[in-house]
Amino acid sequence: MEFERLYTNNTLKISEMSSLATKIVREYYDPIIGEEQNTYMLKKFQTKESIIQQINNGARYYFLKNNGENIGFMSFFPRLDSMYLSKWYLLKTARNQGFGKECLKFLIQEVKKENLKAIELNVNRFNPTQHIYEHLGFKRIREEKIDVGSGFFMDDFVYRLEV
Repeated sequence: MEFERLYTNNTLKISEMSSLATKIVREYYDPIIGEEQNTYMLKKFQTKESIIQQINNGARYYFLKNNGENIGFMSFFPRLDSMYLSKWYLLKTARNQGFGKECLKFLIQEVKKENLKAIELNVNRFNPTQHIYEHLGFKRIREEKIDVGSGFFMDDFVYRLEV
């Protein structure tokens, strides 16, 4: 598995990331949060311009690759004593093949490079994959309901993995 980092000067790759994100997130989250909210969230967080802004604000975006093919993406950034895992998505065809564990190993290396203590992420309370995070060692530490605008909320559990 390879990890290809995105930089703001490569707008072609960022456009490619936006398209991949839309494909994966649309397919996965429309049934969970509804098409209307998912469309809003994609426009707010996964457009080319939004990804560039996030990178400029310290987020690290990576294509997840297998044999040179993009199979997913992840984004994370340091926050307080932990690395906040903002996005972690695999194509449907790449799930259940061990790629998630490889991603976690990579992220743990990045956490250690920064001398941070943990990884944190938000998981939608209706996301059926919560058990996967728990299987990987994450512990549910709290609940959050975040207003993301236009009458929409992220209704999440926050998970933490001590490193």
